[in-house]
Amino acid sequence: MTAPTTSELFAATAPGLESIALGELKRHGVKGKAEPGGVSYRGDAKTLYSTSLWLRTASRIVVRIARFHASTFHELERRAKQVPWADYLPASATVRLRVTCRKSRLYHSDAVGQRILGAIAKVAPGITVAEGQSLEGDPDHEASADAESGTMAQLFIVRIVDDQCEISADTSGELLHRRGYRQEVGKAPLRETLAAAMVLASGWRAPEPLIDPLCGSGTIPIEAALLARGIAPGIGRKFAFMNWPAFDETVWDRVHADARAASWEGSGLEIIGADRDSGGIDAARRNAERAGVAHDIRFVTQALSATLEELEGERRPGWVLTNPPYGVRVGDTYGLRNLYATLGSKAKSTADWRLGILTSDAALSRQMGLPMRARFSTSNGGIPVAFVAQERLLAAKVPLRNRGVKGKIDGR
Repeated sequence: MTAPTTSELFAATAPGLESIALGELKRHGVKGKAEPGGVSYRGDAKTLYSTSLWLRTASRIVVRIARFHASTFHELERRAKQVPWADYLPASATVRLRVTCRKSRLYHSDAVGQRILGAIAKVAPGITVAEGQSLEGDPDHEASADAESGTMAQLFIVRIVDDQCEISADTSGELLHRRGYRQEVGKAPLRETLAAAMVLASGWRAPEPLIDPLCGSGTIPIEAALLARGIAPGIGRKFAFMNWPAFDETVWDRVHADARAASWEGSGLEIIGADRDSGGIDAARRNAERAGVAHDIRFVTQALSATLEELEGERRPGWVLTNPPYGVRVGDTYGLRNLYATLGSKAKSTADWRLGILTSDAALSRQMGLPMRARFSTSNGGIPVAFVAQERLLAAKVPLRNRGVKGKIDGR
């Protein structure tokens, strides 16, 4: 940030997660406004550093550094030279652009990108343009490429819509779902930001128990444990703004220390991850260790039906949160009907437990025979999905006993 004054920030999210990210900002005392694709808000360096550490559902945070009219290349070049590029570039920088043009006289993104790079080169002659860059490519893919090559490229996002040009500087570097713990994944992996959105949208709160009977590499249980423990999801990673000339290390150290102090080391969490794939469970345990929550989650190699049988007669409130196969990438729709029916029948037998699933198939959801409501709709790996959850507790009769989940499911 160039001055102690506030700047316009934007927390980008997957479509459908804007309201959840808005709620996160509100809980951290930051006023924002939901927009398509994210949440806009204002803040100083401390606000940027803090929200980068704490937002669980944002994909990246950008600072909007310029907004102007541009209907000709001459006008674009003239105005682009006035943008304070140097404030967001280290001495020797690698620059990546993402340019989109819609409903504008300037419609050729490559030509726009060349003019923007020319303006940047005027103030930073030592810049390098990242190799393999697609000016109108997927920024998520671009960030991944940077991570794999070990290069921390500074991304600038340029949007021209109706002849209005908006330029933003990415503050995150690697996308924010890259917490650092998930180094091993299974089939059809679930992004950390989406798993966190499921937990937040469900309304689950510790110390209520939570079970994921199809946990794969453990993302949902791990995100639940991080939330319950008050661990900032970005506590162990680096950000692009740390390379900026105006990076305030003193403020960062204070914000980082406050975030560490906010977590607690207590016990009593009852979070369980189960899966029939022993290799996936081993990977989940290692991921949990890297996340610092290995002692907060019990993992077990066990089939879905066996895991859910442990809930029969359970009288404490709790949640089953899971990401079952969709019948698109893993398994087939016909073979999944029994799986969804099993989830529904077990939920009916546990009056105080609620079920929440991520699904792409409304017909499969109906197999559960439960009153479900969509909490949000988004995409996972390019597949349209919805998170649906029970709206209210079921009035089912249960045996007058409380066997308890704890002690019944333990793979150690």
